[in-house]
Amino acid sequence: MILTPEMKTWHGLIATLGTIGRFSRMPGTIGSFAACVAWLACGGFPWWVILIVAIVGTVAADKYERAAERKDPGEVVVDEAVGYWISAYGFSPSYAIVSLFLFRIVDITKPFPIKKTEKLPGGLGIMADDVLGGLIVNLLIRALQWVFFGGGLVALYKAIGR
Repeated sequence: MILTPEMKTWHGLIATLGTIGRFSRMPGTIGSFAACVAWLACGGFPWWVILIVAIVGTVAADKYERAAERKDPGEVVVDEAVGYWISAYGFSPSYAIVSLFLFRIVDITKPFPIKKTEKLPGGLGIMADDVLGGLIVNLLIRALQWVFFGGGLVALYKAIGR
């Protein structure tokens, strides 16, 4: 792996998660997997850590994008880390793989309205689609958890008259 000048800066190291984004032809998957490993190793992160990484990551991604002179460079994976952490936030470690799997599906397919946020300028656009994707996955897991484990199925049956 050749370290380009923009990767040797503070924003390059943050944007690529210490060059993890350059290890594979699937940088988003590798970045998300690394975020999952960090999540499990640390037992999750408080919301304020995720917020700080999101803010610093947005600035770093913006600076990196300008230095690289490419729109949304694939090697920028700090957004995948933040998105994954949001998708896994508030769940036990047993949900880590489920949230990783669902987050990757949402991140790759970019359903509405995620695709729209990608068009925001600079680092904001890089980060926003993954933040929204993480929120959607978190809410989806919560809904599925309620339906299958929280009495939601019974409530739904009662609501439709069965």
